[in-house]
Amino acid sequence: MALLEICCYGLDAALTAEQFGADRIELCSAPAEGGLTPSLGVLKKVTERVSIPVHPIVRPRGGDFCYSANEFQTMLDDIDTVRDLGFPGLVVGVLDEDGNIDVARMGQLMARCGGLQVTFHRAFDMCRDPFQAVDQLADLGVARILTSGQQQTAEQGLRLITELKAHCGAPIIMAGAGVRLANLGRFIAQGVEELHSSAGCLAPSPMRYRKSGVSMSADTGADEFSRYCVDGPTVAAMKAMLSR
Repeated sequence: MALLEICCYGLDAALTAEQFGADRIELCSAPAEGGLTPSLGVLKKVTERVSIPVHPIVRPRGGDFCYSANEFQTMLDDIDTVRDLGFPGLVVGVLDEDGNIDVARMGQLMARCGGLQVTFHRAFDMCRDPFQAVDQLADLGVARILTSGQQQTAEQGLRLITELKAHCGAPIIMAGAGVRLANLGRFIAQGVEELHSSAGCLAPSPMRYRKSGVSMSADTGADEFSRYCVDGPTVAAMKAMLSR
């Protein structure tokens, strides 16, 4: 049976994912950026309240995955925090200027993890040579790779996902990006071992007073009065399909 990982932006989402049957959680902040490192407060509360495995993302900013010296030092410090709080794993990734795995820096990150399970995130989908990359990540001891098969969605990239699975026994190839209940059967049919989904929905803000003409976002067209949440029944339905 394939494992279901749910991407959660905050404690409430993580509690919902656990309640409705998720096997593991990727914990992030900043959905508009594609996931950044959660705050210390969120990390602490999740360790207190959530019992299934949680892997926080360590990503200091949005955009590309080629980091400055200061950004890289921040990542090392964040790994220390995640490790010291007792999380079983984390999610991270770095590339060099030429679109290759930054093997030297990944080696430093892996050493800092001290035995935590490491998922290399969708930086993989921006790398130059996925087959060279998967071999390098295997040598580094990465546990799994989250990938859309270098396409906008994992459904579009399913051919490469299956080729990567055939190419190596490890790391685990986990399909993510656009994995939904409606297309879950395609991944099951191809024997994908782990699936990553946000199972997301937008919930309206409880605010009755709504100030117009002022935005807190750089995207002035953004909806300030809806919140990204995990849809519990969708998680339950996906888990039920995987269990059949």
